[in-house]
Amino acid sequence: MRDPLSVLTEAFTSFLFGKVETTRLPVRTSTGQAQAVYLPTAAPGLGDSGVIIGREVYSGKGYIYDPFQLYGQQLPAPHWLVLGESGNGKSALEKTYVLRQLRFRDRQVVVLDAQGEDGVGEWNLIAQELGITPIRLDPMVANDAGIRLNPLDPSITTTGQLALLRTIIEVAMGHGLDERSGFALKVAHAYVNNHVTDRQPILTDIVEQLRHPKAESAEAMNVAIEDVRAWGLDVALVLDRLVDGDLRGMFDGPTTVGIDLDAPLIVFDLSHIDRNSIAMPILMAIVGVWLEHTWIRPDRKKRIFLVEEAWHIINSPFVAQLFQRLLKFGRRLGLSFVAVVHHLSDVVDGAAAKEAAAILKMASTRTIYAQKADEARNTGRVLGLPRWAVEIIPTLTPGIAVWDVNGNVQVVKHLITEKERPLVYTDRAMTESSVTDPELEWETEQRAMLIEQQMNGSSQSTVA
Repeated sequence: MRDPLSVLTEAFTSFLFGKVETTRLPVRTSTGQAQAVYLPTAAPGLGDSGVIIGREVYSGKGYIYDPFQLYGQQLPAPHWLVLGESGNGKSALEKTYVLRQLRFRDRQVVVLDAQGEDGVGEWNLIAQELGITPIRLDPMVANDAGIRLNPLDPSITTTGQLALLRTIIEVAMGHGLDERSGFALKVAHAYVNNHVTDRQPILTDIVEQLRHPKAESAEAMNVAIEDVRAWGLDVALVLDRLVDGDLRGMFDGPTTVGIDLDAPLIVFDLSHIDRNSIAMPILMAIVGVWLEHTWIRPDRKKRIFLVEEAWHIINSPFVAQLFQRLLKFGRRLGLSFVAVVHHLSDVVDGAAAKEAAAILKMASTRTIYAQKADEARNTGRVLGLPRWAVEIIPTLTPGIAVWDVNGNVQVVKHLITEKERPLVYTDRAMTESSVTDPELEWETEQRAMLIEQQMNGSSQSTVA
C-alpha cells in the first residue's frame, strides 16, 4: 500500500500543475550541435612498437608501423608497395623510414638507388651521414677504378650462377632461351667452373667457351662441335655486351674487394645508368641474385631491401620471377621487400602481368599517395581498396597517403623531424614545408619534436 502522504502530495501537485508527464518530447537539432553529445571515435592503430611514421589524419593519433612486429599477427607477409605521382612524398617517406629503422640494432638495409641528383644518387647524403660509401655502378669509370660485381662469384652457388646467366640473356633478348641455346650456355658454364680454378671465373671465360667450345662439350650430347658453336653464338653476343659493350667493366671481372655487406646500410648507386634502357633490368637481376647469395643469411637480423623505380623489376617477366623467389625469403630469413612504383598501370598492363600480380599479392602493406582520378580507380580495383579511399586519393596533398595494412585502411600524414629534413628534403614540394598557415606550422613543429623525443628514447632498445 502506498504511503498516504505520497498519495496526498501527488494529488495536490496534479491539481495545481496538471498531470505529470514522464516521457520526454523529441528534440530536433543539427548534427553540428549534436556531435558534442557523442564521444570521439577512431580506427584502431597498428600497435605501439616499431617505427613512427606520423599521425592518422582523422583522429590525430600517432601512426606506428613495423612489418617485423606485425608479421604473423596482422600481416601475412612483410613486403611493402609504395605508389604515387612524383612530388608527393614517396622519397621522403622511404628515407625517414630507413633512418628510423636503423636506430634498432638488429636492422640492415639495402637500397637500389636509381635516381640521381648532382651527379650522385639520391641516397648519397644519407650514406655520408652514416659514414657509408655507396656502391656506384658506372660503366664510364668501371674499367678504371669502378665497382665490379661478378655473376660468377664463388659465393654464388653453381645453380645460382647459371640461373643468373640465363636471366641476363633472356632480359637482353626479350624472350626465353630455346633448348639449344640453353644447352650451349650450360656446357660452357660447366667447362669454365671445372677448369678455371686458380682465380675467380669471369664472363670473358664464358664468352670464350661459347665462341670456341671444346670437343667434350659436343660429345656430352653426341652432336657436332659446329652445332654447339652455332647454338651458343647469340648467347655469346649478348654476354659480350657486358664484356665489351655499353655495360663493360661492371660485371666482367672479380668482385671488388672491400664491399662491406655487414654495414647497416648498403646503397647501390644506379643513377649513372639510363633508366629507360635494357641495362636497368639487367642490373636489377644481377644485383638481386648477387644479394640473394651473398647478403641474406640466417643470422636473425631483420633485413630491408628497398628498390627505387621498381617497375624495372616487375615489368620484366624474367627479372620478376627472380624477385618472386627472393620475396619468399621474407618468411624464412626476415626480409622485407619495399617496391617503389609511380603508376600501377606500368606493371599490371605490362609484359609481366602474371608475375606482377604475384608480387603485388605478396605485398601486404600498400601506401598510395596522390594519383589522378582514373589511375586511382584502377589502383583501387587492383588492390581492392574501399570506395571511400579511392575517392580521396586524387585529393591528397603532399605528405599524406592512404595506408592499407592487410585491410586496415587509414589516411596518414608523414612527419619529418628537423634533423631528418636536410637529409631527405630533395623535393621542394614535399610535405610540411608547403604549410603556410602559421598555426598549422606551429602544430607540425610540435609534433615533429615529439616524434624526435620518442625516437631518441626508443633508440636505446631493440625490437624483437
